[in-house]
Amino acid sequence: MRLFKITTVVLITVFFAACNFTEEIYFNEDGSGKMSILFDGDEMMQMIPETDSTKLDKAIDSTLVFKDLLREKKDSIAQLSPQEQAKLKRLEPFSLRMIVDPEGGVMNFNMFTDFNKVSDVNDAFNAFQNASSVGPIAGGKTMPSGAVEETTTVNYTFKKNIFKREAVILNQELFEQSIDSLASAEMFLSGSTYTFKYHFPRRVKSTNIEEATFSMDGKTMIHEVNFLEMLKDPESIMIKVELEK
Repeated sequence: MRLFKITTVVLITVFFAACNFTEEIYFNEDGSGKMSILFDGDEMMQMIPETDSTKLDKAIDSTLVFKDLLREKKDSIAQLSPQEQAKLKRLEPFSLRMIVDPEGGVMNFNMFTDFNKVSDVNDAFNAFQNASSVGPIAGGKTMPSGAVEETTTVNYTFKKNIFKREAVILNQELFEQSIDSLASAEMFLSGSTYTFKYHFPRRVKSTNIEEATFSMDGKTMIHEVNFLEMLKDPESIMIKVELEK
């Protein structure tokens, strides 16, 4: 299926071209909400080779609901390794909207979900990368082995008026290997950004992020970092926000 081939090419290329991500979370008063991770690949569009497997005859605007796909392909999934099955299972809460328009130079991938508590969407960025695992069960191609080796995890909490986002390195040796593998892509990644955009039900009282900016009503916090620097030192990105009561 051409749609999944394009998805795979994008997720392979994402670490070898300038790209911009936005991690956006909307919170309700009861702690529920919705999350999205948006990949803006307009610049990257110029770097994807025009081969038969990726060339489009027309623009695409399509939404993939992983829960429906995993149910439909459950027999194929059962034949995968336990590790691959676990990766796919983590995609179940999410949907992925893909907008690709070669003539307009547009390439946007937006993975989104609703949640009852924000910890339900822990490690959403790894899930975004693992979306390529859908390839083999949907008639597309998979990424090269080890291309999405998970060396870090991200945990979210929102309790007692305080929101936290913390990244943890799972395996230091594998993490260092993954950083070494990015050396050839540093020229491209140095211009890439990752933006945190959090919408709270009440005004922000304080945060540990001095560089953060806020909306006029004080309920939305925005913080942009260099994507490469975040990849090299994920644990340095610890965000803590306290809301007014």
